[in-house]
Amino acid sequence: MALSLAKWGRETFASLWVRNYRLYYIGQTISVSGTFTQQVAQAWLVLKLTNSGAALGLIAALQNLPVLLFAPWGGALADRYPKRRLLLVTQAGFGLLALLLGLLVITGWVRLWMVAALAFCFGLINAIDNPTRQSFIVEMVGAPHLRNAVSLNSTMMNVSRIIGPAIAGILITTIGLAPCFVLNGLSYAVVIVMLLAMHVAELNPAAVAPKGKGQIREGLRYVRATPLLRHILVIMAIIGTLTYEFQVSLPLMAEFTFAGTAGNYAALTSALGVGAVIGGLATASRKSASFRTLVVAAFFFGLSALAASVMPTLPLTVAGVMVVGFCSIYFSSTGNTALQLGSDPQMRGRVMALWAVAVLGSTAIGGPIIGFIGQYAGARWGLATGGVAALVAAGYGLLAMRRGPAAPHTA
Repeated sequence: MALSLAKWGRETFASLWVRNYRLYYIGQTISVSGTFTQQVAQAWLVLKLTNSGAALGLIAALQNLPVLLFAPWGGALADRYPKRRLLLVTQAGFGLLALLLGLLVITGWVRLWMVAALAFCFGLINAIDNPTRQSFIVEMVGAPHLRNAVSLNSTMMNVSRIIGPAIAGILITTIGLAPCFVLNGLSYAVVIVMLLAMHVAELNPAAVAPKGKGQIREGLRYVRATPLLRHILVIMAIIGTLTYEFQVSLPLMAEFTFAGTAGNYAALTSALGVGAVIGGLATASRKSASFRTLVVAAFFFGLSALAASVMPTLPLTVAGVMVVGFCSIYFSSTGNTALQLGSDPQMRGRVMALWAVAVLGSTAIGGPIIGFIGQYAGARWGLATGGVAALVAAGYGLLAMRRGPAAPHTA
């Protein structure tokens, strides 16, 4: 029993034995906790300024629109320049934006258009940062540990999803909104320190793509010609557009379905994180990422979201959202790993940029839709719409597997 447990531990946390990834992981845990602290505070700030679900969806859209429009260029930069250097620049930019928003709240000058402008600037930086971070993981740990590192990275994101909202709930109810933004701004300094502390010689960088015209079109042609990558991205785009809209659907449920407080929203967000942590640990010890597993995960993701949307009480909804979190991370880590392992190293930045478009950029479309549905049809319908979308995506994947030899089965 003890030997089996020790083996499970070694397999589950294998990538953390790599020094550079361990430093990265520590920095990201602190920084992402700050990000989720700010996310709760920003959503609550928008609701207090407007009392509008549509406005909340609009801010989410503006924050992700640059990823939709410019992530392919960000991916080209990630393939063209050393990723660690790019991350030093993007993390500094994020920190300055968070501190500026904190200053506006402290002074009482903050207005909705200012929140919108800063959210858009955050998205511009994220269009470069996200594909760079995603494709940097394999350079730290190598292909054998990629699935493990991606799963642990997802687990870390969701541990932070628990910590961040809890911090936000305490700060908002005791001190106010402004410290949430200031704390997040300072957290990016930790990431910068960890990046500077890495042993560059221990990284395994892909060959840098030469500068030239048509690199974005080249990436698009590459994905279009590779069925595995194409089908994964289509599935992710459907789910990213309407299912991964928790930053809109959950605050609406907390505010309008349960006549809630910031604490209710923090409870729902933390529950999503708890479920995702469990899902991440369950995924981390798996060494393969099959397309079939991705389709099954999408199906259960949709089913769990539909179930959570009809729970009659807040405690039951919290429990349902926890299951949603489990399914969401199992789905996303499987898709992320399959996409990276199925990509040529010199194309990985551009491929992961399209992943960012599917996951984050699609929010620019889905955020206002879910916000509108939640505002006028009811908050539960926003979450339920996401569940239906995930079931549709699973259906698409099933059809892809049945098409014959061209359909992907394993990554």
